Amino acid sequence: MAIVSPSLLAADFLHLESEIDMINNSEAEWLHLDVMDGSFVPNISFGFPVLEAVAKKCTKALDVHYMINSPERYIKQTAKLGAMMMNVHYEACTHLHRTIQEIHDAGMKAGVTLNPSTPVSVLEDIICDVDMVLLMSVNPGFGGQKFIENTIQKVQRLKKLITESGSKALIEVDGGVQGETAPRLVAAGVDVLVSGSYVFGAKDPHVIIKELKEL
Repeated sequence: MAIVSPSLLAADFLHLESEIDMINNSEAEWLHLDVMDGSFVPNISFGFPVLEAVAKKCTKALDVHYMINSPERYIKQTAKLGAMMMNVHYEACTHLHRTIQEIHDAGMKAGVTLNPSTPVSVLEDIICDVDMVLLMSVNPGFGGQKFIENTIQKVQRLKKLITESGSKALIEVDGGVQGETAPRLVAAGVDVLVSGSYVFGAKDPHVIIKELKEL
């Protein structure tokens, strides 16, 4: 069974409390929070005022994904939220090993995200230190993009690296995850499915979450 982490980016922000209530009452285990700075990616999403409000209301584990430059500046603040996972981009961290250590020292699980053009081989020397790898299956910055097909093979390569190294890292995928792509991703080795508009735009999000979870 897959872990489902609905992406708050696709929620109705005029009715955020009811959207969080829906997540709390669903079978989703995590809530995925995309923080964008308008520099590392071409969009701006939300910052700590929204994160703090969500953290007070949400009963699910917070899966915080920083699409920002120098994410290490916010480790203490993220830990203070009670976040379960702090996910940083490989491309945004000059000293990735140090950042992973600092995230662990702050009491959180550490995730590393790879952009579509970044090969999984760059993680060879750190794969045993991370708790999760997030593969972007669209170019980061905007919701609702088309799934990049190469992601299936990339998941398989990452699964091989994890197995051969003895790492316990989970594999998460974000972007274009819906009814057609999700089963293929799980079959390739994905543990965690991030889904935004497919969940929040559904007539009955509870049903969609349940279907994803049961893959």
